[in-house]
Amino acid sequence: MISKVGQIMLYVNNQEESIKFWTEKVGFSVISEEGDGQGMRWIEVAPSTNAETSIVLHDKEQVAKMSPGINLGTPSLMFYTEENLEHLYNDFKEKQITVGELITIPSGRVFNFADDEDNYFAILEKK
Repeated sequence: MISKVGQIMLYVNNQEESIKFWTEKVGFSVISEEGDGQGMRWIEVAPSTNAETSIVLHDKEQVAKMSPGINLGTPSLMFYTEENLEHLYNDFKEKQITVGELITIPSGRVFNFADDEDNYFAILEKK
């Protein structure tokens, strides 16, 4: 039986810019960085070093070469925050992250945001 989601693969065009986005703007940490010595490199980022789920940044072009049939689309991710969502929303705006409107849905307040490659994600205030 599956007990949890461990890693989410995110295929990006520019790994260096993606690392900067997730660490400098969103506040994640680099958990690990590895390569196969043949051009394939992956970087694991997460909200903290003890997070149960992490994002692994893969070079989209390299993955396409190695696995031609793989779906390279961006997964739809919903992040949770227990902090003041409005503060986080304003922080993202100050860091010039593209954000959508801060809205209320039946499960709480939420907003979406885009990385530097226009991949959209959402953050839900979870109390």
